[in-house]
Amino acid sequence: MRLSRYFLPALKENPAEAQIASHRLMLRAGLIRQEAAGIYTWLPAGLRVLRKIEAVVRDELDRAGALELLMPTLQLADLWRESGRYEAYGPEMLRIRDRHERELLYGPTNEDMITAIFRAHVKSYRALPMNLYQLQWKFRDEQRPRFGVLRGREFLMKDAYSFDLDEAGARRSYRRMFVAYLRIFARLGIRAIPMRAETGPIGGDLSHEFLVLAPSGESAVYCDRGMLELPIPGDDIDYDGDLEPIVRQWSSLYAATEDVHDIERFERDVPAERRVQARGIEVGQVFYFGTKYSQPMKAAVTGADGAERAIHGGSYGIGVSRLVGAIVEAGCDEAGIVWPEPVAPFRVGLIDLDPADATVSAACEYLYAQLQARGVDVLLDDTGERAGVKFAHMDLLGPPWQIVVGRRGLERGVVELKRRATGERTELTQEDALARLSMRRNE
Repeated sequence: MRLSRYFLPALKENPAEAQIASHRLMLRAGLIRQEAAGIYTWLPAGLRVLRKIEAVVRDELDRAGALELLMPTLQLADLWRESGRYEAYGPEMLRIRDRHERELLYGPTNEDMITAIFRAHVKSYRALPMNLYQLQWKFRDEQRPRFGVLRGREFLMKDAYSFDLDEAGARRSYRRMFVAYLRIFARLGIRAIPMRAETGPIGGDLSHEFLVLAPSGESAVYCDRGMLELPIPGDDIDYDGDLEPIVRQWSSLYAATEDVHDIERFERDVPAERRVQARGIEVGQVFYFGTKYSQPMKAAVTGADGAERAIHGGSYGIGVSRLVGAIVEAGCDEAGIVWPEPVAPFRVGLIDLDPADATVSAACEYLYAQLQARGVDVLLDDTGERAGVKFAHMDLLGPPWQIVVGRRGLERGVVELKRRATGERTELTQEDALARLSMRRNE
């Protein structure tokens, strides 16, 4: 992309309504625009980040055997009455009547609808296990939406739902999603810690929240420092194999949110030098809820013995749009955003220090074409702004790498390669800079 032709409405001043870093930086960098309290337009650069997160989520869930579908955002209130949740959910649910006076709601989650879909089409245990997921916009009418996309009213969510014949099978599905989540967050360049948590309005008796440590987190978290050091399952993971040892390893060390924190156990089981007390941002949660929905909604399959059995279910959510804010919170500095490479809107920021100089512009055009040909997302700043403005703007947007091209450097046969995360600067020939970026892309 050429910045001169790109829609990137950056702001020079900090927005007054932005209370935390991610909200401030996402507005200033031109990733989002606020339309109403908790409701945002995702501008082109922000949308690129969302799409990259979606791609990682899809890839890993497909590997884990889940199947994608897409349910409507509007749901019939009768479904929620059938499951017993319509009145219990609370004022966060946006309730609607259409022109025929039918009661609808803008879905905050989809356990009820997916159960109805399942019971209509699946009758035999031979179809199990089954896991269906979607990436869909949802709405929860938060009383005090704040912190930008970390607590918005409209948000993009990945929600998955597992169906099994019995509790043993459901727990295997739970472990499969638990491991998939570990890998998804690691692939996105962040460390998300699974912690035992309350199930809330979803129901059930087994749940883990995945939290990213950040000073602006809404939840107080307590954990053993070893949780920050455990290995992430590798690319050779067999989702059809025995995943219990992995889940047991991640569950053996103390980690809890404040609502389930046991201070006596924490102080007894975790040595003082290994105790971590911090704030965390929830980016995902997994639930096993047994027959909570299948029994009232009569979602049953015929077992091998010919008897009907209510299926055992689980649900698994990832806040995709919330993840963008969490990643910014976990990786930013005074100058701006520091993106992990897998989700950066642009991997390379190419800065033309003198667009009026034919030699400089020719070098930039060459690098721009070569990077694109090698599949590298690159943003070329070909505007007429001063050098200082260009440097500040590129640091604010946060591509992991910057190539700075100027007349003096070219006279010596070099360009400058800057790593955004560390500020390290290296002078290289154009070919060496291209080789360095191509090598890192294939790592």
